Amino acid sequence: MASWSAPSPSLVEYFEGQTSFQCGYCKNKLGSRSYGMWAHSMTVQDYQDLIDRGWRRSGKYVYKPVMDQTCCPQYTIRCHPLQFQPSKSHKKVLKKMLKFLAKGEISKGNCEDEPMDSTVEDAVDGDFALINKLDIKCDLKTLSDLKGSIESEEKEKEKSIKKEGSKEFIHPQSIEEKLGSGEPSHPIKVHIGPKPGKGADLSKPPCRKAREMRKERQRLKRMQQASAAASEAQGQPVCLLPKAKSNQPKSLEDLIFQSLPENASHKLEVRVVRSSPPSPQFRATFQESYQVYKRYQMVVHKDPPDKPTVSQFTRFLCSSPLEAEHPANGPECGYGSFHQQYWLDGKIIAVGVLDILPYCVSSVYLYYDPDYSFLSLGVYSALREIAFTRQLHEKASQLSYYYMGFYIHSCPKMRYKGQYRPSDLLCPETYVWVPIEQCLPSLDNSKYCRFNQDPEAEDEGRSKELDRLRVFHRRSAMPYGVYKNHQEDPSEEAGVLEYANLVGQKCSERMLLFRH
Repeated sequence: MASWSAPSPSLVEYFEGQTSFQCGYCKNKLGSRSYGMWAHSMTVQDYQDLIDRGWRRSGKYVYKPVMDQTCCPQYTIRCHPLQFQPSKSHKKVLKKMLKFLAKGEISKGNCEDEPMDSTVEDAVDGDFALINKLDIKCDLKTLSDLKGSIESEEKEKEKSIKKEGSKEFIHPQSIEEKLGSGEPSHPIKVHIGPKPGKGADLSKPPCRKAREMRKERQRLKRMQQASAAASEAQGQPVCLLPKAKSNQPKSLEDLIFQSLPENASHKLEVRVVRSSPPSPQFRATFQESYQVYKRYQMVVHKDPPDKPTVSQFTRFLCSSPLEAEHPANGPECGYGSFHQQYWLDGKIIAVGVLDILPYCVSSVYLYYDPDYSFLSLGVYSALREIAFTRQLHEKASQLSYYYMGFYIHSCPKMRYKGQYRPSDLLCPETYVWVPIEQCLPSLDNSKYCRFNQDPEAEDEGRSKELDRLRVFHRRSAMPYGVYKNHQEDPSEEAGVLEYANLVGQKCSERMLLFRH
């Protein structure tokens, strides 16, 4: 049994008031409005609770749209992977991929499927402009002082865990990144290609089951033919044996991991590598991954060649405030931020940026090589991520949702996320989940809606005791009730109260609000 010590508390810097910038959806120059904060570090549980209150991260910047004022309200959407059944259009995409892999066939016609969060970067360009203007830099000395101040507390927790648990101690870093391709029937394993002539290719799904099914069909067919021939010889009516059941719908995994012929035209493998802190696998593939991103931004988003720089790519899709956590009851890969890489014939063609949290897999972004847009990689990757969530659920039963970012009903181009059913939208006032079917009629009438139909319902997670909010001031963590007795500016409380109401009581008591 692995021992695990609790991570350091989240440390955030809140920007009081609202920020206005150009909307990435309707292009209104100052129509998009949001609250924001810079996360120097953040636990996965805090981020889970924040996205359940309408927050999202872009790099280390965490923002929350002002839903009743922004031009294009962005509703948090989550899918239920355990009940998910692929639609006809989803099956088409999966079959198209299988045909391409098996025979090299390329379907004719343009793909109308939207990639996941294809315009999210445009939507947060204004946020990045704000970050650059403020020139925010993480104070490493402050963070080291913070960690030092709670070091003794963590050591005590670790000692108690060791006494109560098994004597065997496995440090999380000693475990190879046991990350999988999303296939739920197999344990999560890091992909290590076999040496030529040694071992099976782990990137290909097992063929034994399919071979047995073929043998069974052939056996039934022979029995059918023999029975028919015997009946004809005796002048009796032919009575065919019942066919094997074929009306049972195939599962998502059946469609994704269908066996390929040995002489398949292409080989696809999916690797999940930790991006923060960067694993050796992530570092080794960084340049190749960045080049795919650069081409994607230039071809799909028409960026000039000098815009998608290495620093911009790193800040946007590689930097993360989430601390890597490896609790004993979590998935083998642990929690935190990852890149799910799609390798075709030995080269990266797409990358899905993911956060693995206590209750969900959260999709951050997808970018891909434009040369392979005919494969509908946006839809295909979403289906793979749903299957990956189901796989993680086998080890961590509480991890059972797939968060797709924001659903923007007022932007027709962004409604495609509602096609992954069953799914829910987050009520922007009471923060309860409501099935999307119940929300759509209201959204057709008004772009901003309160989904909770109970007029008496309130935000149960709202801040109720401001004095219990935690702040970090002069290298010390303390309750706000203690801090305010020493502050010189009484007007500061308005900003603290705004922050507390936005993050909720639970997060305000756990996270440290940095005060200068």
